[in-house]
Amino acid sequence: MSHLTSLKFTPWLPFVVIGACLGYAITTMTRLPWWTLFIITGLWLAISLKLNWGTSPINPPYRKTLPWSLLPLCLWGLYVYLADSFGIVDLAAVFFHLQAGITDHGGSGRMVAAVIYSISILGLLAAFTWLIHHDRRWRRVEPLVAIALLVTNPLIFGIGQRSAAVVTDDGSWLDRRYVEPQITAQENPPNLLLLYLESIERTYDDPRFGDAYADLNAIGEAAIVFEGVRQVDNTGWTMAGMIASQCGTPLMPAGLLHDRQFEPLSTVVPGIRCLGDLLADQGYRLSYLGGASTEFAGKGLFYNDHGFNNVYGLKELQPRLDDPDYVNNWGLYDDSLYDFTAAEIERLSAESEGPWGVVNLTIAGHAPNGYPAQRCIDRQGEWDGVDILYSVECSAWLAHDLLERLEEQGLLDNTVVAIVSDHLTMRVSVWDELTTMDRDNTFMLLGDDLQPERIIREASMVDVFPTLLDAMGYMPKDSRAGLGVSLLDSETRTLLERHGLTDINARLREENALQQRLWDGLAPQRRDADITPNKGEQVVESPGDNADELIISH
Repeated sequence: MSHLTSLKFTPWLPFVVIGACLGYAITTMTRLPWWTLFIITGLWLAISLKLNWGTSPINPPYRKTLPWSLLPLCLWGLYVYLADSFGIVDLAAVFFHLQAGITDHGGSGRMVAAVIYSISILGLLAAFTWLIHHDRRWRRVEPLVAIALLVTNPLIFGIGQRSAAVVTDDGSWLDRRYVEPQITAQENPPNLLLLYLESIERTYDDPRFGDAYADLNAIGEAAIVFEGVRQVDNTGWTMAGMIASQCGTPLMPAGLLHDRQFEPLSTVVPGIRCLGDLLADQGYRLSYLGGASTEFAGKGLFYNDHGFNNVYGLKELQPRLDDPDYVNNWGLYDDSLYDFTAAEIERLSAESEGPWGVVNLTIAGHAPNGYPAQRCIDRQGEWDGVDILYSVECSAWLAHDLLERLEEQGLLDNTVVAIVSDHLTMRVSVWDELTTMDRDNTFMLLGDDLQPERIIREASMVDVFPTLLDAMGYMPKDSRAGLGVSLLDSETRTLLERHGLTDINARLREENALQQRLWDGLAPQRRDADITPNKGEQVVESPGDNADELIISH
């Protein structure tokens, strides 16, 4: 008993804390298996004890102060938390959600993780402070450690890249390639059903994921299936994916263009015309239905501002459930949502007052584990609460089932159906496999006049917008709308086909003018008074830009 009471928690405990945090960070940011955390912790502890760290006292009159590295360590803790939550840390997504608002978010599970992370970071800061105060060798090099932590942090690097755009040589490269969408009226215009399948990327079609994607493949047998729809920067979260595919442009956050920084946005991308605006002008009656709250991330603002007559989310639909308690952290399960969607289509069809358009956003595939509906559990058997492939299969089957129900009721006559993943999935149970693969989004089209085929092109979500218009018979001028190109036009090359994914992402980091275009009307002024919008030919700065470029008029 006397031996136990004589045990000291130093120096080994601080080294265990530092080693565990180091090991967790490394395993989170790499593909190393989780159990290597213990190996890394053990190695750190062995090195620390071998070199007698913490046993080289600092002689008086040293005054104990807080280490310089505490803030850099906190920033690294934030980055590891974001990487653990989402897989790929997207600063644009962080900035947008902070400005658009995160009211009624469904990430309660991550809130618990955030508390655990915060406690762990406090332990790390205490352990590191103890080490600096008890080892003169570490105290001497600690300022260098602080600098190293700052310069190697991807968060700091990303912020630095965006800040550098202020002094870039060309901050309007993408804006000069933006084409204002224009369509003309047609006789007997088709209806539109646009289904966004949360995070159900086409990559799940790979054989290593079994039959998870089988029902979407069954739909694809009668559809135009597009392969190669990549995810460019600023299209990797739900609002960004929907705006890219309905407006033809990546979603660049408002940033400092929002002149009331401490208030949520009052409107979303007011400076551009999107799918809803164009269809509303053609007399379409438009409805949006999503299981989550429309107040989260500005979804309600976007659809209300861009031509939609009805916008339904959690607050509007939950009271209409037979069992109002049948909801998840985010909102309605997809079986309930599809019942409401079918009823809305039936209502719109019965009114016979012109064409209709319905946009639907599911939740079953949402990272990290998904939210499979009860109908899927009854069909697929017990769910372990973790396997994302179970949720992918559920999402695909429910979408297939909805289309079959609507077809049987004759509600899809003269209707173009589009099935799209809103973005590539974030960190899930098969994340290590996905990140080694050539990933692309789901995109398929069905319609009376659309013949089944498979189109393989290097494209992105911005190309979905003009492709939808083209499929509906509203071929945009020169097959272009926004930054996108109709993928049904094999003669016109996409941005990715002309410049490649890496170059487009680099251009996005430098772009200022496109951001100003998106948020025109939110800021006091869109452009400086001495700059006039380009009304003529596209400006080309270098021979590299000139290669294979088309003349684009605004």
